[in-house]
Amino acid sequence: MEEVGRSARTARIGLVAGPVVCLALLFVWRADAMGVVGSLTAWMAIWWMTEAIPIPATSLLPLVGLPLLAGRTFQLNSVAMNYANWRVYLFFGGFLIAIAMERTGLHRRIALRLVRRIGTSPRRLILGFLLATAFLSMWISNTATTLMMLPIGLAVIAELRDRPRFAVALMLAIAYGATIGGVSTLVGTPPNITFVGELRLLFPDSPEITFSRWIAFALPLTLLFLPLAWLVLVHGVRQEKGADAHTIDTELAKLGPLGVGERRVLLVFVATAMLWIFRKDISLGAIAIPGWIRLLPNQSVNDGVVAMAMGLSLFLIRGERGPILDWDTVKTKMPWGILLLFGGGFALAYGIRTSGLSAEVGRQFGFLAGSHPLLLMGACSTGVTFLTEVTSNTATAEILLPLVGGIAAGPASVNPLVMMLPVTLAASCAFMLPVATPPNAVVFASGLVRMNDMVRRGLVMNLIGIVLVALVCYLLGPLVFGIDYAEGVPDWAATPAAR
Repeated sequence: MEEVGRSARTARIGLVAGPVVCLALLFVWRADAMGVVGSLTAWMAIWWMTEAIPIPATSLLPLVGLPLLAGRTFQLNSVAMNYANWRVYLFFGGFLIAIAMERTGLHRRIALRLVRRIGTSPRRLILGFLLATAFLSMWISNTATTLMMLPIGLAVIAELRDRPRFAVALMLAIAYGATIGGVSTLVGTPPNITFVGELRLLFPDSPEITFSRWIAFALPLTLLFLPLAWLVLVHGVRQEKGADAHTIDTELAKLGPLGVGERRVLLVFVATAMLWIFRKDISLGAIAIPGWIRLLPNQSVNDGVVAMAMGLSLFLIRGERGPILDWDTVKTKMPWGILLLFGGGFALAYGIRTSGLSAEVGRQFGFLAGSHPLLLMGACSTGVTFLTEVTSNTATAEILLPLVGGIAAGPASVNPLVMMLPVTLAASCAFMLPVATPPNAVVFASGLVRMNDMVRRGLVMNLIGIVLVALVCYLLGPLVFGIDYAEGVPDWAATPAAR
């Protein structure tokens, strides 16, 4: 109750502080487009951090604030277009497939099969839950994944009675797996989509971030992070006789044989992943795999088109009792607020770039000139990791990405990806507090994890994440995204917003 009261007070303070700060900044700064965007950004940041009103509602502010306060620069149509960005539909289509998996029970079957195969001793169970949750979170909302895995974990804990350390580790394995797995794909966690959209808004000539390119970059981080997370979790958990495999088998038996609907959703799921991965040419040294897009007369088809095409197919494909998806199910299950949050972030990034605010902010960071790229990556990773402990990771990414992009291409004189990539990854790597991520909040609500348990292990995970994010960005950035540290600012970043 005390925590609820504190949150309510914070929300009330933020409700007033947001518009007051905005008006004060408008009074201090010149009331041109740049001043309006900066003031509105401060207002949105305060409301996002304090949740003064629902976060998706705050995301609608640019639709009103930009045309009202700077109508000569920002027409409603130009602002509203950002809410229909194709990256929004990439997530929309991904959610349709995730809803179909949930409706047929396919996601639960995948998780149980993986846990059963890895083993039932305490340490192996922790590994099984960590890996199963991470895999599902690559394709499904990390919140939905956590909620799905939680009852399975509670059933296992009930069998292994009087083992509090195991219970804590298993709950945290679900939360950590959901968070770590989500960074692997563009649809795995909202900051990834935010990065792709805001990079193109800030630098229209930037290289395309395809689904396969992102996996090649981020999956190694997940593969490195998961075993280290397991070692953190199993510290102090004795390796002894575990749960009877009957517990997992009972849960599997409840699902029955693989149904028609599950098989067809699995086919759509695999086909979607393959279409995403092999859409464009893939170069493997001396070997090049041509992308299927070469077969089309219009080669501008992007990953959003693939997502929507496969998602729509689920309204046509029939399961045991009719179409696999119907609109009533989608209407209830679709996280519409996240889609609005994307749109608000893209609109804010559009305003920051168009007004020249990113370049102006960049000029204030001249002391970064000549800094080593690894130092910049480490600083971004550290700052964002701990900032995200108390703020929405998506809101954090949406506010910071356009600003660090301007700083990188301005005074830091480096490829914008040097700073934008670690900000994106670090936004999804907060593990210490229940408010840091939805998975943390869900497992904390189980009552099996104390605040001390979460903070102590979470701090270690944060420090590991900071190091891994910086190193992965530094080592894989040149290989996957062609970053040349000696080049400085590339030609595609030499836009009016970055000069």
